[in-house]
Amino acid sequence: MNGSAITAEGLINARKTSGLQIVVLVMCFLVVAMDGFDVASVGYVAPLLKREWLLGPQQLGTMFGAGLVGLTVGSFVFGPLADRIGRKRTIVMSVVLFGLGSLLTSFATTPGWFIALRFLTGVGLGGGMPTAITLSSEYSPERHRPMLVTLMFCGFTIGLAFGGQLAALIMPVWGWRGVFVAGGVAPLVLAPLLWWMLPESLRFMLGKRKYEAEAQRVLDRLSDAAAIAAEPVTHAPTTSTTVTTPSVSTRPYATLFNAHYRKGTLLLWLAFFCTLWVYYQISSWLPSVLADSGMSAARAAQVSALLPVSGTVGALVNAALMRRMNPFIVLSVSYVVAAISIACIGHAMNTPVLLAVAVWFSGLGLSGAQTGANVLVAGFYETRARATGVSWALGVGRVGSIIGSMTGGLLLVLLHSPAVAFTVFAAPALVAAIAMLGTGWLYRAKAVH
Repeated sequence: MNGSAITAEGLINARKTSGLQIVVLVMCFLVVAMDGFDVASVGYVAPLLKREWLLGPQQLGTMFGAGLVGLTVGSFVFGPLADRIGRKRTIVMSVVLFGLGSLLTSFATTPGWFIALRFLTGVGLGGGMPTAITLSSEYSPERHRPMLVTLMFCGFTIGLAFGGQLAALIMPVWGWRGVFVAGGVAPLVLAPLLWWMLPESLRFMLGKRKYEAEAQRVLDRLSDAAAIAAEPVTHAPTTSTTVTTPSVSTRPYATLFNAHYRKGTLLLWLAFFCTLWVYYQISSWLPSVLADSGMSAARAAQVSALLPVSGTVGALVNAALMRRMNPFIVLSVSYVVAAISIACIGHAMNTPVLLAVAVWFSGLGLSGAQTGANVLVAGFYETRARATGVSWALGVGRVGSIIGSMTGGLLLVLLHSPAVAFTVFAAPALVAAIAMLGTGWLYRAKAVH
C-alpha cells in the first residue's frame, strides 16, 4: 500500500463486514438484551412482592429505585475501568456481577436484602450497556456504524418484550423468585461465551505493548495476515463525529474535561440527563394516568407498550438519517417531535386514536433520539476516553431517570390536570434538542466528514 501505515479504522472501514465483527455485534446485542430483560421483569414482580411483604407504594419505590442508583454508580465506575483494562474484560465483569446479583436476589428474605441486591445488580448493569455500545461502535465500519450500533441496541427493547412474556410464564409456577433465577442464570451462562468469543477492542489495543500479540490475532482474523505483517499498524480516529484534537492527559475522565472537550461533554450530559428524565417520567406514570382516566389496566398496558415499540422504529429511522445528514440536527428534530407528542398526550386522554398516535410519536422521537445519542457519543471522544465518555453520559442520564420517576407523581398532584402535566413533562425534551444543536454548532468545524 505504498508504504502507508494501516490504521485500525482504515482496516475496518475498507473491508466488508467480517464474521468477527458480526460476532461482536451479536454478543453485545445479548448483553443489552439481558439489561432489557431485567428492567421489564422487575416491574412484573412488584404485585407479588407487595402481597408477600405487605409493602406500600413508597417501600416499593425504594426497592426498585435501588436498581437505578446502582445503574448510576456502575456507569461512573466501569467507564474508566474499560478505558484502563479493556472493553472485553469490563463487559465480562459486568455481566458476571449483574448475573450474580439477580440470582442472589431470588434468595432475598427481607425488603432490606432485596434493596441491597438490586443495587448490586444495578451496578453490574451500569457497566455492561455502555461498554457494549463502545465496543460495537469500535468494530463497526464508519459507513454503517449508526445502523449497526442501533441494531445492536435493539437488543434492549427485545429484552424488554421478552422479559415481560417470560415473567408471565414463570410467575404462576415459581413466583417472583423464579424470575430472578432466570435473570441470573442467563448472564452467568453468557459470561464464558463472551470471554471465549468476544475480541478486545482493536483501537484499545493498538499502541500498547502488552496487547501486541492479542492485537495481531485480531488483525489476522479481520484481514490477510501476510498483508498485515508487512506493514505497521497505527491508530488514528476517523469517525464522522470524532473530534481529532489529542488529549493532553492520559486519564480518561480528565480528557472529558480538557479545554477541547469540556463544553461538548457538559452539553451532551445535559441532553442525556433530560432525555432519561422525561422518558422515565412518561414510562413510569403513563399507565397510572391512563387507568385513572377510566381505561382498563390491560388497555393502559397496551397503550403504554407503544413507547418501546415505536422507540425501536425511531432508532432505526434516526440511524438511517444520521448516515446521510448531520447527526446533531437529526437528533434535535427527533427531540422536538417527542416534545410536541408528549404535550399532546395530556390533551388526547378522551380520544383513543389520537392518544395512541401521540404515545407512538413520543416513543418514536424520544427513544429514537436516545439510541441515536448513544451512537453519537461513542464516536465523539477519542479512543482513550471513549468508554468513560459513553458510561458517564449514561450515568448522568440515570440521575435524570431517578429524578423523573420521582417527580412525575408530584407534578401530577400539583398541576391537577394531565393536559398541563404532560405539557410540563415535554419541556426537558426541548432542552435536550437545544443542547444537541449547541454541541453540533460548537464542533461543526472540527468533525471529520
